[in-house]
Amino acid sequence: MPEVSAPAEQVPEHTVAPTAATATQSMASQPATIGEISSLLKSAGVRRPAPWEQDFGNLSYEWRRILAEIVGTFFLVLVAAGGGMVAAVYGSTVSRGAQVVAPALMVMAIILAIGAVSGAHLNPVVTIAFALRNEFPWRRTPLYIVAQVVGAILACLFLWALLGKVGGLGATVPGAHVSNIRAMWMEAVLTCGLVTTILGTASGAQNVGPLSALAVAGYISLAGLWSSPVSGASMNPARSLGPEIVSGDYAHVWVYLAGPTIGMLAAVGIAYVMRGRGRDPTATRAAQGSLSAFLPMRGAASGQAGQAPQPGAPQPGPQGSSSREAVEHGET
Repeated sequence: MPEVSAPAEQVPEHTVAPTAATATQSMASQPATIGEISSLLKSAGVRRPAPWEQDFGNLSYEWRRILAEIVGTFFLVLVAAGGGMVAAVYGSTVSRGAQVVAPALMVMAIILAIGAVSGAHLNPVVTIAFALRNEFPWRRTPLYIVAQVVGAILACLFLWALLGKVGGLGATVPGAHVSNIRAMWMEAVLTCGLVTTILGTASGAQNVGPLSALAVAGYISLAGLWSSPVSGASMNPARSLGPEIVSGDYAHVWVYLAGPTIGMLAAVGIAYVMRGRGRDPTATRAAQGSLSAFLPMRGAASGQAGQAPQPGAPQPGPQGSSSREAVEHGET
């Protein structure tokens, strides 16, 4: 039989070859990818991030975190020491309850305000605890502690200039008929609970995000309400050192250095038993500040200044172009 070929496919007369306009319309109907949006923004000449935005995690910008610790500790000691001084000047207008709750509320406000910048440690034993948990670099610890003491001294100098040298400049001292040893152990136990609360709420196991400020403030309030008549419920060497350095009275200084240190070491040991060696990424962000994670940063490997990470590329850690210690467990 003769082979019969299939009839040629008829092309409808109304079919029109695709044009550039129709292709553009088709593309417009499809959702744009992140890479396409990034390219369009770059081609449109959008302002490049400022250098401080690119390098927020760089150690050359460590002064920003140091300033945050100075400011935060200044306001903490301003309230903590100022309560006793105002009470000494104006009588019973500031009750004992107000004197212990006000610093707790200030700590909560500071954590929420600057926690993303420096971690809002405000306390040397907190900084050391995070470093022992491998969640804060040891090389940054000395400057943090100096900043906290400087903030405390500035607060006491301000109160002195404003109110005079009254109320022992708000110094924390053992209560009546309380020996230095008993006050030291009270500070140790209280600090153990405080650091345990801070490390626990900062870790991924019990992280509650910004609400950790409520947990820390709640603990400080409760500890002060029942124990301040015994030791003053300092739990913070910087808070105690500020008035002592300005007044020159070091009679009880060792109580408020040894007690919080012992309590901090006990809290770190408890954290080790419960959660291992540390290096928790969530606690690392809490301890070192997480603002850099939300800002464009310079690529450390390429060394190309002023360029944000490309979509899909590995994102630098919160430490930015500086070599971050490791993924950690955290500074209040």
